[in-house]
Amino acid sequence: MLKTNSPFPPFALPDQTGALRTETDFSGQWTVFYFYPKDNTSGCSAEAQSFAELFEEFRALNAIIVGISPDNTKSHEKFAAKLALPFLILSDTEHTLLTTCGVWQKKKMYGREYMGVIRTTALMDPQGLVVELWEKVKVPGHAEAVLAKLKEHIAR
Repeated sequence: MLKTNSPFPPFALPDQTGALRTETDFSGQWTVFYFYPKDNTSGCSAEAQSFAELFEEFRALNAIIVGISPDNTKSHEKFAAKLALPFLILSDTEHTLLTTCGVWQKKKMYGREYMGVIRTTALMDPQGLVVELWEKVKVPGHAEAVLAKLKEHIAR
C-alpha cells in the first residue's frame, strides 16, 4: 500500500520498448508515478496527454513522469506512439506492483464487479520516498496539480 513518507516499493517491470526498469532507475530525481486503468481509453488518453503537455516543465525541475498500467508492452508501444508520449510507460500484466501499491482493487460499473486499477498518482522524491499521493484521481487539472505540488516541495 502506498503511503506518504514511505519508500516507493521495489519493482522490475518492462517499459513500452521492452526494457526492464527498476525503482533504482529513478533514484536521485523526482518521479511522478501515475497508475491508470487502460491504454486508448478516453480518460487515460486525456491523462497521458496532460502529463505530456507539461513534460518539459517537469523535466526542467529534474522530474520524470512514469505511467503504469496492466496493459502489455505492445499495447504501451502503440499507445505511446499514437499520443507521441515523451515518457516511460511500464507494463504490470501480473498486477504485482499494482497490488503492492494498493491500486489493483475491486471496481463496480453498471452493476458488474471486476478487478481494475484505481487511478492514483504518487510523487517520489530523489531519496525514493513518496511525498505526495493522489487517490481516485479526476483527470481534468490533475497534471497541473501534480506540477504545482512538485514546485512546492522543491521550494522547501
